[in-house]
Amino acid sequence: MDAAGEWHELLRPDEELSRAFCRRFAGEMRARKLTFGERLHSPFLRPFFLTDRDEARIRAASEAIAAAGERVARAALESPGLMRQLGMTDPEIRLVEIDPGYATASTASRLDAFLLPDSLHFAEYNAESPAGLGYTQRLCELFDTLPAMGRFREAHTARHYQTIDAMLAALLASYAEWGGAANPPVVAIVDWREVPTWSEFEILADAFGAAGVPTVVADPRELTFDRGVLRAGGRQIDLVYRRVLINDIVSQSEECHALVEAYAARAVCVANTFRCKLAHKKAFFAVLTDPAHARLFRPTELDVIHASIPWTRVVEDTRTQKDGRDAGLLDLARLNRDQLVLKPNDEYGGKGVVLGWETTAGEWEGMLNAALADPVGTWIVQERIPVRRETFPQFDADGNVTMRDMLVDFAPYLFRGRMGGFLTRLSATGLANVTSGGGQVPAFVVDERSG
Repeated sequence: MDAAGEWHELLRPDEELSRAFCRRFAGEMRARKLTFGERLHSPFLRPFFLTDRDEARIRAASEAIAAAGERVARAALESPGLMRQLGMTDPEIRLVEIDPGYATASTASRLDAFLLPDSLHFAEYNAESPAGLGYTQRLCELFDTLPAMGRFREAHTARHYQTIDAMLAALLASYAEWGGAANPPVVAIVDWREVPTWSEFEILADAFGAAGVPTVVADPRELTFDRGVLRAGGRQIDLVYRRVLINDIVSQSEECHALVEAYAARAVCVANTFRCKLAHKKAFFAVLTDPAHARLFRPTELDVIHASIPWTRVVEDTRTQKDGRDAGLLDLARLNRDQLVLKPNDEYGGKGVVLGWETTAGEWEGMLNAALADPVGTWIVQERIPVRRETFPQFDADGNVTMRDMLVDFAPYLFRGRMGGFLTRLSATGLANVTSGGGQVPAFVVDERSG
């Protein structure tokens, strides 16, 4: 029996599977701010388990892709053609051309992936402002307190990552690279007050403060920049942990002007820098899988790309290569509908994603034509990848438990290019993300106890 099956055997009908327990468990999550808006993050009764072998192979692959992302970001600054292939708009280009004062584009990033027994497949790279790392550590800590975990550890070791600690260390390392002298710096976590992840910012601010790094949470509209100093609530800020998205900075430039002005003046260290947008675009995978750009990558990175990155192209009326065949891109897209996904180049939360195998030929044709009508760089088409499904015990608002077959999206976090934990999302549909209604479970690395 595998670790998941053993865990399920440990769940007692009169305890962990009871309505009373599930209601208490839900209450503990709310008390720890483990909610997305009003929804519980984890209405599930077991973690996701991976082995140390799984951990090693996903570390090697994810760190290789993160390194490739930094290299593509640097290369794009010197290549207008590469900048266009990534789908960068003029306002975004103006932002990425501002020198942030240090080289690391992505202090924190996350690769969304499907981890299978003998393979690993990445769906996209969130190089900009990945959410969930605060929730992730607190969820791991909560599951660590369960009686079932104590019984599980009688036969196994089970460990989890400290994602909050890794995030803080990465922020401080970027601040040092930027040349910051304050010890400790005052940190501002910046995003809109209306976002459903505000509770995570409070979790992080409390943890950073407890570690000796004073931290405030601020809306961009609350920032002021005057006489070379950025302030939040009247307090001078040294380091901005930027969670407000570049899309919002572009579309709501007046509300974000203080942040941008302080960044441009190098009055404050901002992580992630605006240059992270270059690898954040979903067309980054088109660059990775285009033979024309192979010279940008090391042999070990090319091996990871070939094994784990799906064939991806920007939607346009052009010729391309797939599986050694040269053909029209649109012809390939029409012929391979049941093996392709159509995605906006720059969205999140599964917005606008079309699964070709869930459409008719006529619907797919219409969507391709609509994508083609938009400016080049707005849409990408990507090869379907295999997914992982597992059974999890899920409880509803009344505490009733059912066993559910769920898609498992396993997403490693990278902190300055080094893997430091996982976001594991579950969904009963073909898309797994919290924004569209999915759930989350903690991930534990499991080893058999010897003897």
